[in-house]
Amino acid sequence: MNMDAKDLATFEAVARLGGMGRAARELNTVQSNVTQRVRRLEEALGVTLFERSRSGARLTRAGERLIPYATRVEALLDEASRAARDDGAPRGTLTIGSLETTAALRLSPLLASYARAHPRVDLVLKTGTTAEMVEQVLDREVEGAFVCGPVVHPQLVTVPTFVEELALLTAPDEASLTTALRRPDLRLVILRAGCSYRQRLEEVLARRGVVGLRRLEFGTLEAILGAVAAGLGITLMPRGLIGPVWRGTKVKAHRLPPGEAKVQTVFIRRHDILPSSALLAFQKHVTRRGSM
Repeated sequence: MNMDAKDLATFEAVARLGGMGRAARELNTVQSNVTQRVRRLEEALGVTLFERSRSGARLTRAGERLIPYATRVEALLDEASRAARDDGAPRGTLTIGSLETTAALRLSPLLASYARAHPRVDLVLKTGTTAEMVEQVLDREVEGAFVCGPVVHPQLVTVPTFVEELALLTAPDEASLTTALRRPDLRLVILRAGCSYRQRLEEVLARRGVVGLRRLEFGTLEAILGAVAAGLGITLMPRGLIGPVWRGTKVKAHRLPPGEAKVQTVFIRRHDILPSSALLAFQKHVTRRGSM
C-alpha cells in the first residue's frame, strides 16, 4: 500500500472544505486533478472516503478515521520542510499564543524589542484561554504559548515564566470584600469557559462559603472590567492589570492571602517538535529580560 503525501493533502482539503471544487480552488488546480487524487487514495486504502452528492462531499466513517492522520502528516511535512531550511538565523513566521491578561501585562514591550532585534521574523500573537492555548499548541497551530500553570501533559514542555498576584475585583464603592460577598445579587463576572482564572475564582469564593452564584460571561477583559466597575458582580484578575493597563476603568482590588494570590504563568510547547530558530531566539530574548 502506497500513499502519496499530496493525495493526503488533497483529501484533507476536500474534507475541510466540503467539496472537490472548493478544494481545487484552494489548491490552485482543476477539479479533475482533485478527483483523481482522492480516487487514487481510496484505491490504495481499499475504502471509500467520501459520500459524493451535488451539494458536495461528506466523509464516510473510514474518512473520519483517516482525517486526523492526514492532518498530522501534513503538519509533520510542513515542520520537516521548515526544519530543513532553518539555518540557525531567526526568520519566517513565529506564531505565539497567550492569555489575554499576559499579553496585556507582559508581552507588548517584549514583542516590540524582539521585533527590533530580529527584523526578519514575522510575529503573530493569538490570545485565548488556557484551555484554548493548550489545544492550539497540541494541534500545532502555535509554536508555543503563555498559559496559567501548572500544566501537566505528556506531549508538552513547560517552562515557568512570570508570577502574578491575583486579586478579587469589585465595584469601587464596595466598603469591603466581606460586604461585597454578602450581596444577594452578587454574580461571577467571568471569561468564557476554559479560562483558568474562572475556576480559581470559584475556588476562592467557595473557601469563603460563597457557592452557586449566577454567572455573567464576557468575551474580553475590557468588558469584564467594565461590568465589574458598573457593579454587576465580582471577578478575579492579576492585580497588575489595574492602573497601568486600564486607567480609565475604576474597580476596587481586594488582596488575597499569598497562598491564593500567587499564580504562575508558564510557557508551553510540544516536546516532539524541534524548536525553530525564531522560537529559540524568542525564548532567549525573554530570558535575558529576567522573565523566562
